[in-house]
Amino acid sequence: MEEQIERLARECREEISAAGSENALYAVRVKFLGKSGLISELMKGMRNLAPEQRPVMGKIVNETRASLEAEFAAKGKQLHEKELAEKLASEKIDITINEGSRTGRLHPLSAVRQRLVDFFVSMGFDVMDGPEVETDYYNFEALNVPKDHPARDMQDTFFLGGNLLLRSQTSASQVRYMEEHKPPLKMISPGRVFRNDDDATHSPVFHQLEGLVVDRGITMCDLKGILDEFAKHFFGKDTKVRFRPSYFPFTEPSVEVDVSCAMCHGKGCKICKGTGWIEILGAGIVNRKVLRTCGIDPDEYTGFAFGFGIDRIANIIHGIPHIKLLYENDIRFLEQFR
Repeated sequence: MEEQIERLARECREEISAAGSENALYAVRVKFLGKSGLISELMKGMRNLAPEQRPVMGKIVNETRASLEAEFAAKGKQLHEKELAEKLASEKIDITINEGSRTGRLHPLSAVRQRLVDFFVSMGFDVMDGPEVETDYYNFEALNVPKDHPARDMQDTFFLGGNLLLRSQTSASQVRYMEEHKPPLKMISPGRVFRNDDDATHSPVFHQLEGLVVDRGITMCDLKGILDEFAKHFFGKDTKVRFRPSYFPFTEPSVEVDVSCAMCHGKGCKICKGTGWIEILGAGIVNRKVLRTCGIDPDEYTGFAFGFGIDRIANIIHGIPHIKLLYENDIRFLEQFR
């Protein structure tokens, strides 16, 4: 029996040495040391030995098994390291930056919005956004636009039923802000709005940024100063600003605000339709009724509000002729804004 053990151990070592992979080595281990392996089967014959021979043979078998286990472990480690190195070499990826590769960047609309927010935050404005599904009260009534007011015809709003609608202006956030904060206050509310409007310069969904300042002694001069700084920052230091009388139910007096065309510098071109001016926003002194509705005494405080389309600002800055180009996500168009 001792000769059989030595023979099996010799054969096992030869096959361990010849194994070229971890799977092959595992098969050799099962063949010799498995539950039904050759050495395990040999040990079952020990019951046929004389009682005095059993301890001697048991010791030989255990020493042989321990020796083979050590060789299996050493060979297994060697094969594992070899296979791991081969796998890493075959799956190697060059993670160094290729200067010619494409890199991600902000969408032009998002980039312009961030620039706008950064500018007004630098001037001390808080930032707030409200819900896109708004109530009739915040979108209209609190802004001096009651149910029978003719100004509602100008909105063409998406009504959802049950006193809910898709907000048509971020002015609703101004009302919510005034309910929660007391003067003095300065805030902007950038966000997405919805109107039933669709042509080259309008989209059913677009983005607005509206601003509000309320304090003692606020006048139209303060509004002009803020907008003048805004225009020079975004369109060039030589940009001029002009006010034209207008009408909005939530401001009184109200104005349309134009800036001198950045393309022709006021001489007249296709962008400004030959006028030398581009309309960019509406503004005015906050209506006394709106202040009173929000719990602010209009005899003590005054304020101004302004609002413009972020999409329109992006179009002017980048010379984009059609608002829908910002929403089509055509990679050929977006690649121009590297």
